[in-house]
Formats: sequence, C-alpha cells, structure tokens
Amino acid sequence: MEKFQEFREGARKKIKVADHILTQTYPLVKDPKLLIAVIENIFLGMSYAMSSVLYHERLFKKIPPFNDNFSSKLSVFKQKCVERYGIESRYLFLLRDLKNIIVEHRKSPMEFVRNDKFVICSDSYNLRTININDLRSYVSDAKVFIEEMGNITRADEDIFV
Repeated sequence: MEKFQEFREGARKKIKVADHILTQTYPLVKDPKLLIAVIENIFLGMSYAMSSVLYHERLFKKIPPFNDNFSSKLSVFKQKCVERYGIESRYLFLLRDLKNIIVEHRKSPMEFVRNDKFVICSDSYNLRTININDLRSYVSDAKVFIEEMGNITRADEDIFV
C-alpha cells in the first residue's frame, strides 16, 4: 500500500471516530470535554486527507519534496493543489481554525464548561467557546473535504493494483 493510500484510509477512520463521538458517545455521556476529542479527530482526518493528496502528487512528481510538518504541508497544498483541483478555500480556513483551537487548548491556563459549551480561556482572558452545533458543521464539512481528496487520489488507483 502506498503512503497516500495509508493517509487516505487514516483520514476516513479519524472522521468516522469524530462522528461517532459526536453522535453516539457525547449524547450519552454529556461531557463537553469530549468536544476537544472530536476537534482533534476532525483535524487529524482533514490533515491526513491533505497529506494523502500531497503524497499522491509527490509520487507522480507534480510537486517538489516538502517537510513533514503541518505548516509546510499546508503551504505546499495551498500553492500547488488548491487551484489545480478547484478546492474551496473554506476548507483551508477550517483546517487553520481547528489547528488554532487545538493550540489554544494546549496553551490555555484555564478551561471550563458553561451551558453545554466548552470554554477555553487564554492568558489574556480571551474566550473561545466550542459547542455541539459548530462541531456538527465541522464534521459535515470535513466529510466532504475527505471525500473530495479521496476522489483525487483514487483517479490513478488502478496503476497500483
């Protein structure tokens, strides 16, 4: 199995986990801290899908070598793949937003739950709230993104069989 195929499968699994936590586990447990797990899985799923396209493009020598970190991958993806495949910029904004939420969560000195919302508080007391409706939208957009990236990488799939 090629590296791009592994990433494509990983993306599919991560979004499935995020969807399961959001639709099955969270309604039963009602712990808003699970929302962070959903965000992390959505981010990983989208990141894996992006990596799948990048490794696919690299395999066919359509893009130069790139560093294996998120910012480098996002930069190459934006420069080389977005226009070529007509990928909507809202997916890039979603990827950045999810990454920012994860970073804010890790750096935050305080977080708390208020009215079924998970609130992340920064050092300067800027508040970031995460609620179930936002996550439903994120999961929906991520599923579409992952499917579109899968279609791009499946185009030449028969070469590797």
